[in-house]
Amino acid sequence: MWYFCDVFGRIWQSPFILFYLLAFWIAPAFLHPQCLDFKPPFQPQQELQFCQMYKYFGCCDYARDQELMAKYYRIMGNFDYYGYANCAAYVQDLLCQECSPYAAHLFDAEDPSTPLRTIPGLCPDYCSQFHSKCRSFLTLFSDDPRLSEFEHDQRRLCQYLELDDPDYCYPHLLSNEWLTKNLGRTTADSEGCLQLCLEEVANGLRNPLAMVHANDGTHRFFIAEQVGLVWVYLPNRSKLEKPFLNITKAVLTSPWEGDERGFLGLTFHPNFKYNGKLYVYYSVEVGIDERIRISEFRISSTDMNVVDHGSERIILEIDEPASNHNGGQLLFADDGYLYIFTGDGGMAGDPFGNFGNAQNKSALLGKALRIDVADNERGPLYRIPPDNPFVHEPNARPEVFAYGVRNMWRCSVDRGDPNTKEGKGRIFCGDVGQNKYEEVDIVEKGRNYGWRAKEGFSCYDKKLCANSSLDDVLPIYAYPHKMGKSVTGGYVYRGCENPNLNGMYIFGDFMSGRLMSLKENRNTHNWEYSEICMGVGLTCSFPGLINNYYPYIISFAEDEAGELYFMSTEIPSATSPTGVVYKIVDPSRRTPPGKCHSEPLSVHVRSNLIPFEPKETLIGVHVPTKHPRLSNPEEPPDIGSKDWLQELLDIFREQDEQITPTPFTPTTPKPLRTSRQRKGRRRKGKHKNGAVRLVGDEEGRGDRGRVEVYANGEWGTVCDDLWNTKNAIVVCRQLGFHHALKAAKHAEFGEGTNLKIILDDVQCEGTEETLLDCQHAGIGTHNCAHYEDAGVICGNSGLE
Repeated sequence: MWYFCDVFGRIWQSPFILFYLLAFWIAPAFLHPQCLDFKPPFQPQQELQFCQMYKYFGCCDYARDQELMAKYYRIMGNFDYYGYANCAAYVQDLLCQECSPYAAHLFDAEDPSTPLRTIPGLCPDYCSQFHSKCRSFLTLFSDDPRLSEFEHDQRRLCQYLELDDPDYCYPHLLSNEWLTKNLGRTTADSEGCLQLCLEEVANGLRNPLAMVHANDGTHRFFIAEQVGLVWVYLPNRSKLEKPFLNITKAVLTSPWEGDERGFLGLTFHPNFKYNGKLYVYYSVEVGIDERIRISEFRISSTDMNVVDHGSERIILEIDEPASNHNGGQLLFADDGYLYIFTGDGGMAGDPFGNFGNAQNKSALLGKALRIDVADNERGPLYRIPPDNPFVHEPNARPEVFAYGVRNMWRCSVDRGDPNTKEGKGRIFCGDVGQNKYEEVDIVEKGRNYGWRAKEGFSCYDKKLCANSSLDDVLPIYAYPHKMGKSVTGGYVYRGCENPNLNGMYIFGDFMSGRLMSLKENRNTHNWEYSEICMGVGLTCSFPGLINNYYPYIISFAEDEAGELYFMSTEIPSATSPTGVVYKIVDPSRRTPPGKCHSEPLSVHVRSNLIPFEPKETLIGVHVPTKHPRLSNPEEPPDIGSKDWLQELLDIFREQDEQITPTPFTPTTPKPLRTSRQRKGRRRKGKHKNGAVRLVGDEEGRGDRGRVEVYANGEWGTVCDDLWNTKNAIVVCRQLGFHHALKAAKHAEFGEGTNLKIILDDVQCEGTEETLLDCQHAGIGTHNCAHYEDAGVICGNSGLE
């Protein structure tokens, strides 16, 4: 399952010109609905009676709507019929802006340097009308002394109530198509990439490859590390100091990056709350043999947060002919049976027997197995479900539920639509491919998923593929290795907090770092793909949210309430404590307050608690904060103050002095592991080893092009498997530029088919003299093609 090649951030989509800077950095800030509680707007559960303009989407629930209506009648009770007739609509408008999806903007709540307004920001024309008819209402709205001071001065009052950003003033924002278009829907960029955010949940973990809940009402979650440790986390995200399970002495793994062996899976019995049983899947060494082991444990009788380590019963062991493709998923489906997903035995191409393990129903490898572990205290440790598809087939193992599997890495059961239960019980799996394709399958009883005859939708073994008896089922989605080379299966979102995500299957790729989604078209029943990017600009500027993650996506998880998480790491080693757990958040819309409320059962804790301390932060270009509003509108501004563009220019100058500026990209992962510098010998001749040149720009510009590098007496190209901004920085600085504005991929500047591919898997820190000094696969060693030739766009100013 685990390989290391492509770290795919969505990096710099076009040259850095001033127009692009304004459109890409500033425009997202305009599309930032936010309530006064600093959370996204929502659709009220009960229709609003007073502030009906926001009855479908806004920041008020029914209770708050009633409070505002009561305030309205208290204010209007001070006036006669004339005042009521002329001013009732104005009073209602001003009160109801607290319910606006842009309430935080209207009341200046986002900027800590400005005081919270008591009256929303008004457009000048509307303010003038209000002042001429209803200025006497002002002091009833607020105790702000400035309002009474400016009551009889329309110009000063309206200047005082004006917003720094005129696009947000009331009521013009209601007719601003840019602000109201797709309001409440998950935001997508110009390429259709969904803009989501993350919340850090846990950190400091060593290859966290499973996170599960016990479905016992406590809302604890249990995170497993590859080395064989499982930790308990409470709903407040504090970690118990004492591990839940520690079988590190039995687990077979190593510190090698990419070792697929180890503690691989964990699941709790559906009746865990009553029987205390859980099941684990891990690698062991028995004599000279390597095996996968599925064991049953019980919870300690004296501590609900610790396993009774002496209770282990080995349910099943399977010999592994190689150290890779070990599978690792355990789950209980809606039928109550235990499902075990094994790999095909390893090596490459499933070379075992005449047609491989996966197509051989007498082998347990390359399968989805289903067994019954209920009431196993006496008699056999497991039984065969009577409706297993091959129980009556000679030579077939009765445990087999489905076959033709290469190495399914991470499977999940769909909870079904919260209201209709549509989709409930479907089993989704990501099956890691061989040379060309990764695939996502819905696993059903008795079906053949094609491997090794097929890989994705294409033939792998042409002879087997042509066999008329294959009768295989195609994946619901497959993607080529240009997008990623090791799928990590995910979940169909069925949680409460992010209603826009309902029904969306969210998954990722371990090697490229891509987050992806599929959603079924109800009419065609086809699964439609959307990539997921991290929100840009102010999209994720809510308290506690971030917009970046480590690139190696190991696993996905679902908590007891159905919210969705994923785990990734900076260094894919079983001993590297760089693993982080992230919660997925849609910043465009939330569920109404109170709807997702849960009361976890109490947890009796005997261990010390380690409080959670988040370490990740929101990254991207700093958007300068507004200056405080002048208390006296007639005071001239400080001539030394800078406008936002000047601040932005200053930021660029500061970045000029930095060695490795942070690239601005939605899904740019954290820096990869430190690489050793390789100093190559310089040869005599016209060019030096490591020299670079840029070619292929149609307009002949010298600051951009396909990267060609000189090594061992010849020029060649560079593959983009791990091509990122740090690599581009090395090239641009070598050519005399200050900045790398874009790390271009997918042969954007043409394919260098007349040259050899010189470098692949290049990983730079950004400080090296040449690409040859960076970590790479070796000169002339590659596993790619020219359609992946890398390029750069360089520049001397961030505004080019």
